[in-house]
Amino acid sequence: MSVLVDSSVWIDFFRDRGEADTLEFLIEENLIVTNELILAEIIPPLIVEKQEKLVSLLREVTLQPMAVDWDGIIDLQTHCLRNGINGVGVPDLIICQNAIQGGLRLFSSDKHFALISEHTALDLYC
Repeated sequence: MSVLVDSSVWIDFFRDRGEADTLEFLIEENLIVTNELILAEIIPPLIVEKQEKLVSLLREVTLQPMAVDWDGIIDLQTHCLRNGINGVGVPDLIICQNAIQGGLRLFSSDKHFALISEHTALDLYC
């Protein structure tokens, strides 16, 4: 099963901390995918830091198509709020929806995804 790698994991990987070894394994096994939203979060700072080679490599990662279901996002946010999961931004809801729609496991260090996975079909990579 492919793994959608969230920006939080990429940032830790670039700083050689957190789950860097796990992400390196997933890269070596060719199990990772990304989406345009995640790339939009992580590429701009790399461009500013003149990390062109890294940007080029990230653009080669398989893209998971995105089809945002806005009514689904509203339902997901409502479901989160009803279960006491507050402060989840729309970008993270879109990432969550993209993972569920694509049948992907989500690899993230953001704690709210763990909470969301307890109440939805979100499958986390641990």
